[in-house]
Amino acid sequence: MKRTIAFLSLLLFLGTGLQAAFAQGFTGRAYYKSTSQFSIKMDSTKMAPEQMAQIQASLKKQMEQNYTLSFTQTESIWKQDASLGSGPATASSGGAVFMVASSGEGSTLYKNVTGNYLQEQEMMGKEYLIKDKAEPFEWELSEETKKIGNYTAQKASFTKIVDSRQFSTGMTEMENVKDTIQVTVWFTPEIPVSHGPEYYFGLPGLILEVQNQGRTLICEKIELNPSADPVVIERPSKGKEMTQAEFRVVQEEGMKQMMNRYQGKPGEGATMQIRIGN
Repeated sequence: MKRTIAFLSLLLFLGTGLQAAFAQGFTGRAYYKSTSQFSIKMDSTKMAPEQMAQIQASLKKQMEQNYTLSFTQTESIWKQDASLGSGPATASSGGAVFMVASSGEGSTLYKNVTGNYLQEQEMMGKEYLIKDKAEPFEWELSEETKKIGNYTAQKASFTKIVDSRQFSTGMTEMENVKDTIQVTVWFTPEIPVSHGPEYYFGLPGLILEVQNQGRTLICEKIELNPSADPVVIERPSKGKEMTQAEFRVVQEEGMKQMMNRYQGKPGEGATMQIRIGN
């Protein structure tokens, strides 16, 4: 009996040691693809429905981007993959130019499990380094599950009302508005890290899919503990350092300059709307 107890104790000790060693050295890369659903409304007398459909299809295709999330147990780097199609999606027809850009387009985002983050961001030809801390998400867990690739994923969601700023053609000042953000994600406890795409974090497993206001990010491939090309987390360091609130002021000024540049003349039917939020 004593030998059996001693043997079981040894197995328990070894198992605990292996789990601790695995956790300390746990790294990986997750590869995501983004798709977007949106609609453009315009006076039907200014553009034929067929032209509008072509523009919408072109913008949607350009907004299909690939991203990589590199992670350790406590840190991660989120970055858009380099491609010829990087940058804002653009399309034109009949003199009208359409541009759609996602938040954080082309930037490098570092974050850790405490919510601290660093983000390299370009605005109007200048580089900025945003250093701040994200508020924890108030996740609501669901018992609903589904398969994503080889992993079983569990559903979680949150809803939040945020302050945003809106600027449209014809306006002279930014307008304060309220936006309701509704986000649904799917995470897998089978990969026990508290990371996810973009700013999302704080769940007991890697977030494999994000659905946010018509935009979807879904993981298509995962590499765990890659030995041939080990994961190295390098924190962003380029640009003028500032907080997220300070960068939002820079964004607003840049958006005002853009609106002044593309301001439509009365009767031409040219309209543009820009929204800056959390």
